[in-house]
Amino acid sequence: MSQDAPDKLTIALWAVNLTRPLNGLGAWAAAVEAQMVRAKAEGAELLVLPEYMSEQWLSFAPEGIGPAEEIPWMAAQAEAALQAIAPLPAKHGVALLAGTLPVKLEPAPETGSPYVNRAHLLLPDGRVVRQDKLCLTPGEKDPKAWNLRPGERLQVVTWKGLKLATLICLDIELPALSALLAPERLDLILVPSMTAKLSGYSRVFGCAKARAVELQAAVAAVGVIGAASTNKPRETNTSGCSVFLPCEESLGFVGLHDEIPPADAAEDEGPLLVARDIPFGEIHRLRAGAAEVWPGAWSAAHVVLDR
Repeated sequence: MSQDAPDKLTIALWAVNLTRPLNGLGAWAAAVEAQMVRAKAEGAELLVLPEYMSEQWLSFAPEGIGPAEEIPWMAAQAEAALQAIAPLPAKHGVALLAGTLPVKLEPAPETGSPYVNRAHLLLPDGRVVRQDKLCLTPGEKDPKAWNLRPGERLQVVTWKGLKLATLICLDIELPALSALLAPERLDLILVPSMTAKLSGYSRVFGCAKARAVELQAAVAAVGVIGAASTNKPRETNTSGCSVFLPCEESLGFVGLHDEIPPADAAEDEGPLLVARDIPFGEIHRLRAGAAEVWPGAWSAAHVVLDR
């Protein structure tokens, strides 16, 4: 965190209701802009969307599209979708984590799936930071359905003097990634997610809270709700929105800054959480030596494991 970083920052998280049908990418982009306008009106400088919010596009996909065709079809819409929302951060002065969507790698790899699950962080200064999901669920490795390949790089970016990274859903559950990030002294981790059951939500959001403690950082998690309207049965999704902080007295003791509890159904477009005045200045002060107990970038290299 640099000296010109804000002492406090307000961000918004949108738990998209996938059940609301769309009639095309124009309607989707208009919905994103509407939420950005709403977020800015409430003081937010960053809007975070969930993992696979692109599933909502399946409501206008060709009739009869099969499970194995959904990822390629969504990936084919990705470039046009990103072009449609690319001007919005500069227009409104609000950064946008545009959830995640499938992207086809160019050139395609010789073996395995050519598709990755990619998040795009669009900044008002024109930068686009891309982050591929690093650890895939079984449902993302099914040759008969959503078949993708894992990413290989973890991006750290500085924005408004804050250091941040994006860990997509299952990635936030991996202590190895937390250990890798510890020396970076991150200020904010963004966690777009998709979880079918309350158990999955609990794993992702529970581990997000753990990462806030381990890394002495703010962690913002958000997921999709419901399932795309495709006129055929689909697994629904359960999620909400939360911003976690280190468990410190000056931050309210319990490690929770703000939340909308999980749900498997929503009205209208889905809930928007505006997490006001996240205290990055105080987090930085605590991380610099004022925390009750924090090992920082402690390494286990000197520890001997007895068996």
